Amino acid sequence: MDQEALRPQLGEFSSIVCFRAAVGGVIEALGERGAMVALKAAGRTRGHGLVAELGLTGQGDDLSKAADMMGQALGREGTKLCIIRGVEEKGDRIYVRLNETICMAGEPEGTDATCSFTFGAVHGALEALTGRKLAGKHILSPLRDDVPTEVFEFYER
Repeated sequence: MDQEALRPQLGEFSSIVCFRAAVGGVIEALGERGAMVALKAAGRTRGHGLVAELGLTGQGDDLSKAADMMGQALGREGTKLCIIRGVEEKGDRIYVRLNETICMAGEPEGTDATCSFTFGAVHGALEALTGRKLAGKHILSPLRDDVPTEVFEFYER
């Protein structure tokens, strides 16, 4: 979408503070569990849509290629949702390592928070790129585990 059509003066990007306020309002309205379902679903829809907008649907049969594509679309050169550090397959599991997720920005050390919208966006993008139906969860975070990146785990449904 043309940036001028979105907002002629402010452009397409908004602040993390505003995004986090929206997430807080959704949690307040729906409760923690309902909010996580809604935010992950919204992210998943966004991930599918973004891959389609870029004409990349079905183009990520090689996971290193998929990682590069997701990194470009969601990272510094794209929507700035997160930085994809890597995607690897181990057995029947796919692991995505990432940093600077919008969902974990500002969370305190030791938090039990998990990514919602970011997880969903990566989930949707990975499904759209690979053509595989996936389920998964946010399994590790630098804020509570001794790891350098957030880690999402996916597996075929």
